[in-house]
Amino acid sequence: MATTTLDTVKVNGMTVAYRELGSGPPVLLLHGWPTSSFLWRKVMDPIARANRVVAPDLPGFGASDKPLDAGYDFEFFEATLDGLLEALGIDAAGLAVHDLGGPVGVHWTLNRPGRVTKLALLNTLLYPDFSEAVMAFIKACTEPELREQLTSPAGLEAAMRLGLGDESRLTPEVIAGVREPFGDDDSRRALAAAGIGLQVEGFSEIERNLSSLKIPVRIIYGERDRILPDVSETMARVQRDLPQAEVTALPDCGHFLQEEAPERIGEELARFFAE
Repeated sequence: MATTTLDTVKVNGMTVAYRELGSGPPVLLLHGWPTSSFLWRKVMDPIARANRVVAPDLPGFGASDKPLDAGYDFEFFEATLDGLLEALGIDAAGLAVHDLGGPVGVHWTLNRPGRVTKLALLNTLLYPDFSEAVMAFIKACTEPELREQLTSPAGLEAAMRLGLGDESRLTPEVIAGVREPFGDDDSRRALAAAGIGLQVEGFSEIERNLSSLKIPVRIIYGERDRILPDVSETMARVQRDLPQAEVTALPDCGHFLQEEAPERIGEELARFFAE
């Protein structure tokens, strides 16, 4: 497996870190909460056989800047993606999204016709009717005492453990990779803010406009998702909105399926983006 290293670029006055591998038609990989491009490290190699793969650390995450005064709303993340692609000389790209990266990436796709050539959805949420689990997460990010527990080293480890169908996949490497960017209180406060900044109106826009997407769509998700326990219903709804979508459900995987089945995910995405 080729090793990916972090590069950085200045975007809208912020340092944005990213991993890049391969050449060919570009593919952008967007992570969610509380992860970073680190989550995609084992998935990038197969895709890079035919594509230029770019996995950024969104602001608030990973090695990117974590401004405490940012709104972390749809406009903020979309301006970051616009600036990143401009800096990297990318006009159009395939897109794969996971968790929080899903609504960010899909909303951006709907507002930038022609920029996204293909869309792959992993375990994510897109619609404005949030599950009880998501509402509990929002509450935990909002209340100071709960926020400190959730974003602490122990809390981040617990989140990763909850997100795996097979907890034996939670290696010391994974724990360290998720904890390392959040070594002080400011970074942990930014992480919480980044988790809850997306406006409900943006999810409603996705709900209204998703069926207008005519590009190829690939859905791969782990059914044993305790973080988004309604993911099967979400993906069934996406398939109704996007009947062109090809769907694969992985019964043994949880939320962080890139950790549990990286070879399978990598090969499936490689095939989709190379076609």
